[in-house]
Amino acid sequence: MRFKNLDLNLLAALDKLIRLRSVSRAAEELSITQSAMSNALNRLRQHFDDPLLVQVGRRMELTPRAIALEQPVRDILVRIDAAVATPPGFEAATSSRRIGLMVSDYSLSTVVPPFLAAVARKAPSMRFDVKPQQSLPQLQLERGDTDLLIAPGIYCSPDHPSERLLMDPMVCVLDADHPAARDGLTMAAFLAAEHVVMLPPNAGESYAARVLREAGLAVQVAVTSFSFASLPDLVRSTRRIALVQARLARRMARLGGLAVLDPPLDLPPLEQRIQWHSIRGQDPALAWLRSELHASIAADRG
Repeated sequence: MRFKNLDLNLLAALDKLIRLRSVSRAAEELSITQSAMSNALNRLRQHFDDPLLVQVGRRMELTPRAIALEQPVRDILVRIDAAVATPPGFEAATSSRRIGLMVSDYSLSTVVPPFLAAVARKAPSMRFDVKPQQSLPQLQLERGDTDLLIAPGIYCSPDHPSERLLMDPMVCVLDADHPAARDGLTMAAFLAAEHVVMLPPNAGESYAARVLREAGLAVQVAVTSFSFASLPDLVRSTRRIALVQARLARRMARLGGLAVLDPPLDLPPLEQRIQWHSIRGQDPALAWLRSELHASIAADRG
């Protein structure tokens, strides 16, 4: 099919080439030969009268024309996918949709497991691709790389709809035999203690690190980790402290040997939201999943 003398089949190739800046990788993602992708690039260059990708050293770089095409082409493909790939009706019991979820490590440790367990009981044939939150997760949403984004409100895009899922206060997790577990945690003890801090691999800093920075507090970081799952073992049998969200803390405490205390200062709670692309607002499957997520969170207070 052609539009304005452009073979519309080339749009998918152009999108991959712009995003990956590699003929071989683009060919691999579209499951075609490298020769076929090279031919597609040549045809695109002829149509736009522009090289689009140029070799600079060992890398391929985008021309200004390619940069200008990136977002419009992606938007077209997202709209086509929403129109063509989204069934008009939705029945949870029989749906075999595959849904992309982009979530933070916090969400994967707290709200996602009970949510997916509840969905599995009602929609046993639905499938999910759970992906880690990137440094700019809203861009993944806009590019159509994920269907739903579950992330702190500060990472959500103002250009797409979202809903608040929960507000989670900050608390301190420490060894059950820590003196503060008996005597209380003072500001002096909080600042003097060594801290365990989770640093997301792709997102820069955790919410706990962010609120401490914004409060103007510098704590002594003894250990950093890339996963919340490791924090209980990094705190237990030590005098270290971990500042985390309450839902996480309660799950950690269930493993035993830990105490949960309020921090010695007021810190803003984490606002967790769910977001979807504006053109998918009428997708009945996503609407049903959002409803199920809200219900799962309301039922699971832990």
